[in-house]
Amino acid sequence: MSPDILLSSGQFTLLGGIFSGPTGTEFAVVIVLLIVGLIGLIFAMKSYFNKQSTKHLAQKYADSHFLEVRSKYPEADSFRLSGTFFNLGLAIAVGISALAFGVTQYEDKIFIPDGALVMDEDIEIEPPRTAEPPPPPPPPPPPVIQAVPDDLVPEETPVFQDQSIDDQTEVERPAPVADAPPPPPPPPPPPKEEETEIFKVVEQMPRFPGCEDVGGTEAEKKQCADKKMLEFIYKNIKYPAIARENGVEGTAVITFVVEKDGKVTDIQIVRDIGAQCGQEAMRVVELMNSQNIKWTPGKQRGRPVRVQFNLPVKFKLE
Repeated sequence: MSPDILLSSGQFTLLGGIFSGPTGTEFAVVIVLLIVGLIGLIFAMKSYFNKQSTKHLAQKYADSHFLEVRSKYPEADSFRLSGTFFNLGLAIAVGISALAFGVTQYEDKIFIPDGALVMDEDIEIEPPRTAEPPPPPPPPPPPVIQAVPDDLVPEETPVFQDQSIDDQTEVERPAPVADAPPPPPPPPPPPKEEETEIFKVVEQMPRFPGCEDVGGTEAEKKQCADKKMLEFIYKNIKYPAIARENGVEGTAVITFVVEKDGKVTDIQIVRDIGAQCGQEAMRVVELMNSQNIKWTPGKQRGRPVRVQFNLPVKFKLE
């Protein structure tokens, strides 16, 4: 019965036993030792042939006739070991190839606390203020009524004239007026201001990149994006030394706005547990812009909008 052999990620399973291939560091050490050994072998063979050349080989083979067709003495002929060196080089090449294929690469273990996206308590977060229109101008002051002095009131009684007309009355028509030019066209409407409203909840919430090509429902894509985001956060976060020394644990909350183009702006610390934990969580969020990471923007009624995102970051000592 032939043994079962499984090759996966540099691990060999043979007869129920697991043998891990060398790591990258071990492989580099082997290569360095091999190079040192080859250099030592070269110097050793060079010293050997130098010693052979100092002997009186000409007197030893003075009466030999086979040297007429040879250029070197047998003791100083390096070509007689060509087969041995060829086999040695072939064995070294095959060995290096086997070690290279068997190198085991270990992925960085990322510790993600349980319930990393669950907040311990509801936090009232005031949305960032948007540009507000200017206040309307104040109303004009009421007109001032001034009393007219009695001496300015005319004492003459007004005379009324009869303005009635009949069919015999001649009416003077005014002279014709030249055609007035057409009124100018109305001014164009002012350009529509870009919508700056910031939403808290939309039909399609913003997602961390990396799951755009994943099939399935929106909920499955959101779950995949949350996993990618947590891996990014907890891979780059560094537990502050002062917090580790004082045993500070807890959840810091960072709020930011995911813009229509996927950039992260208006990053703020909403809740800080102290000992530089809030600043560290904020630094990791700002790292998204440094690494040019663009989110999939949130959408409302099929169009991208600005969405406020609240991110809890848990600090827990292992």
